Amino acid sequence: MKISARDVPVSVTFVARTESSQNVEINARVAGYLDSKNYTEGGPVKKGQTLFVLDQRPFKASLDSARAQLANTQAALETARLTLRRYQELTPRGAAAQSDLDKATGTYQQAQASVKQAQAAVTQAELNLSYTTITSPVDGVSGMATPSVGTYISSSNSKMTTVATLSPMWVNFSVSESQRQQQEAAVRKGLQRPPPNGMYQAEILLGEGQKYGQTGKITFASPFYDSNTGTFMVRASVANPDGVLMPNQYVNVRLTGAVRPNAILLPLQAVQQGAGSNYVWVVGKNGRSEYRTVVVGPWQSQGWFIDSGLKAGEQVVVDGVATLRPDTPLKVKLLSQAEIDKQLGLAPAAAQH
Repeated sequence: MKISARDVPVSVTFVARTESSQNVEINARVAGYLDSKNYTEGGPVKKGQTLFVLDQRPFKASLDSARAQLANTQAALETARLTLRRYQELTPRGAAAQSDLDKATGTYQQAQASVKQAQAAVTQAELNLSYTTITSPVDGVSGMATPSVGTYISSSNSKMTTVATLSPMWVNFSVSESQRQQQEAAVRKGLQRPPPNGMYQAEILLGEGQKYGQTGKITFASPFYDSNTGTFMVRASVANPDGVLMPNQYVNVRLTGAVRPNAILLPLQAVQQGAGSNYVWVVGKNGRSEYRTVVVGPWQSQGWFIDSGLKAGEQVVVDGVATLRPDTPLKVKLLSQAEIDKQLGLAPAAAQH
């Protein structure tokens, strides 16, 4: 292949684990006997869908009692209002004592307070009754029901189930301190150009390298170093409309968007390892093989980046290198760019980027 320096897209792959972006623990807010379970465990649920119903009879009775008490206090308030109005008319004419007016005023104000208290009791009773119907707060996939029907639910066993949102899905992975330092050093030295605004794309790879259909974005990178693991935690968010990804699933995440400018990339088999150094075979004078020591950088897909030792326009042997010796006559067949990209594992469109 003929050497030509060009901008090459670079990527890095990490082992990652998926996490629901909203993992909601469903708890009962009131105590009572579990009357029914109204969903399929492990199946999808919608926001507002009824999951459990507690025995509502005691709560309905409490609501009826609270409403009756409210009616009683409202009647007492009306009596107090009429009494106060009567004393307000009689006292200025001397037909009633000021103390009687004061007493009527206090009775009226107490009746007003009793009505507000009774209204609050009705509101609380209505809330308690509504809490007997336990619904899902989000769309997602449901977990196993913790209690069985007929169980008495109290504060000690209030957990009912869990609902996990499936879209978007979070993909968490760890970057080691050395990886982070190497990447920052590469940017400083001009060996790597980050994507615009630092917005790396996250490709999700499923089993056997199968690429997931949606591309995510980095949404969080921890600024804190974890001394226990020697890593920084990074999170990507990816749409998951069909529920292909499930919580706590192990996947690979490949970050793309960065570019190595003016790079020389050789197929892996073209670079040989010698005593303490790496070397390649180039087409030298008069079409004969020439041994050339090179300094390799990181590998990318199926190729090695070459930091030094080669320059544009030179020809490097990529096939048949195992049998070569110095100054061997060569019959050269140049590979096309498409053939080179295939050996390097690069998509043609990406290689032209």
